Amino acid sequence: MPVPENRFKTRLLAGDTLIGCWLNLADGYAAEIMGTAGFDWLVIDGEHGPNDLVTIREQMTALAASPSEPVVRVPMDEPWLFKQLLDIGVRTFLVPNVESAEQAAAIVAACRYPPAGIRGAGAALGRASRFGEITDYMAGADGQICILVQIESRKGLDALEDIAAVEGVDGLFIGPWDLSTDMGFVGNPAAPEMRETIRAGLSRIKATGKAPGILAVDDATIERYLDEGARYIGVGADVAILAMTARALAAKWTR
Repeated sequence: MPVPENRFKTRLLAGDTLIGCWLNLADGYAAEIMGTAGFDWLVIDGEHGPNDLVTIREQMTALAASPSEPVVRVPMDEPWLFKQLLDIGVRTFLVPNVESAEQAAAIVAACRYPPAGIRGAGAALGRASRFGEITDYMAGADGQICILVQIESRKGLDALEDIAAVEGVDGLFIGPWDLSTDMGFVGNPAAPEMRETIRAGLSRIKATGKAPGILAVDDATIERYLDEGARYIGVGADVAILAMTARALAAKWTR
């Protein structure tokens, strides 16, 4: 039995524009609901959400029947963590604060089997191979892994082309809030200087042939980033959707 196709990766490399949303509630039931919404991808956030291996696995299972690709944002780029996440079936990663080609290459290596990488050969015991049902898993797994790295600092921006040149990096994702904070505009990606930096960053990523990505939370900014070349864009988060909708409903009806 062959490894199932990662349609998110296929579509990203084909040039499609893919719309996603963040999952920060760290809950399988909430993830299952979000999986019915029609997003192309959903980020299970291990960096800024209260997630661990068990809650990530729960949400992966909840999204198994959904057309939305689960993208796991790791809290750190440690080989042992990639190993565990790969074995529970994660195949698309978003890695924060990548600042060099060497760091990017190490991330790729952690997600590939030898001789191309250092991934341990234990997936037959895990969810990734459907507990051994996918008999060709080790032969086909590498080709279905998608790695997206975040550019979130001046150092990362300076190394952007070198990072993009690493084989196995499929997309570069600008983190506008962290980047603006690192550049002295604390949490303000709308500052004029930041708008130009982000526009130029998206253009530079596109010029490398890799897919440019970014997060935005209002319609005008989303449209601008799309016009500036973003090909996969996060447009919200479950926490914000719940909080804003609940507050609006309460404000409308409470007396």
